[in-house]
Amino acid sequence: MTVSVEPTSVEAGETNAAQALRPHAEDAFAHELAALAAQDDRPRPARWKLSPWAVATYLLGGALPDGTVISPKYVGPRRIVEVAVTTLATDRALLLLGVPGTAKTWVSEHLAAAVSGDSTLLVQGTAGTPEEAIRYGWNYAQLLAHGPSRDALVPSPVMRAMAEGMTARVEELTRIPADVQDTLITILSEKTLPIPELGQEVQAVGGFNLIATANDRDRGVNDLSSALRRRFNTVVLPLPESPEAEVDIVSRRVDQIGRSLDLPAAPEGLDEIRRVVTVFRELRDGVTADGRTKLKSPSGTLSTAEAISVVTNGLALAAHFGDGVLRPGDVAAGILGAVVRDPAADRVIWQEYLETVVRERDGWKDFYRACREVSV
Repeated sequence: MTVSVEPTSVEAGETNAAQALRPHAEDAFAHELAALAAQDDRPRPARWKLSPWAVATYLLGGALPDGTVISPKYVGPRRIVEVAVTTLATDRALLLLGVPGTAKTWVSEHLAAAVSGDSTLLVQGTAGTPEEAIRYGWNYAQLLAHGPSRDALVPSPVMRAMAEGMTARVEELTRIPADVQDTLITILSEKTLPIPELGQEVQAVGGFNLIATANDRDRGVNDLSSALRRRFNTVVLPLPESPEAEVDIVSRRVDQIGRSLDLPAAPEGLDEIRRVVTVFRELRDGVTADGRTKLKSPSGTLSTAEAISVVTNGLALAAHFGDGVLRPGDVAAGILGAVVRDPAADRVIWQEYLETVVRERDGWKDFYRACREVSV
């Protein structure tokens, strides 16, 4: 017997999307999604809100024939996005793989928003994620009162996505214990989720697919079994290829976050963004931008996401405790916190970088002094 899962309704009093501190992608960019849907005359897979071409345009940005400008959500190789979107149009799940801070979660959210119009069918992977988070749970009051029944069953986001033909998301898949990970094997291969307690099952309908994200740089990682890995098409999201691309990504995200937090724009902040990106890239790559000086890399990842965090925090400092202009002193403490994760080894690496690279660089004297002040 096949069971249908009814979508849950929005509870009264739930925060309005317009008031949310961080609106879901489908709410924040609703006007872009609507404009794309209105002009999208290409074939759409079952239950997709947009065609694969329109989904890729939504992520990469562009201009529509009516003049609507679609902002880029991902700055990187177009082919990566095309392969990811095409995968979702097949019967294979999508695994977004990359080092921390390469926008895996961001891309996952926007893909789900563009494909299904709903990015909230999410399982957050942790070391304590139970099997019920992927399969289903029970309302124990109903279970004790009436025994196993459809009314007592609590569907997981994955079960809902299967029944409604939507896109489910599993974040940090490799943080989930291996035995819980393997719960996905039957779902992804047979496209069915058995409910043995009821002698029933939920079969996936057209439009269902799953996006997982993972990285292998952090501690506490559980490798995927070969059986599970075969059920995914893996797309590796790289770090930004050039400093200019990374500066563009940081600038765009800081502007979006700043507006959501009602922070004033930093009209002269681009120089500091370039400095933060330069420092992170040089320490991350183990060599200065001109290739002349070899450097030791600290233990942290120094990702683009961390650069965004450093600049956003600096912008808040400038707005609330400065003159509104982003200056070296506003980002220095954030950089120190990102670089020095190991108080012993990383501090030595940071001090060496300051004295051999930053101190001698033209136009960086004020930045050097600010970093020295917080590093003492």
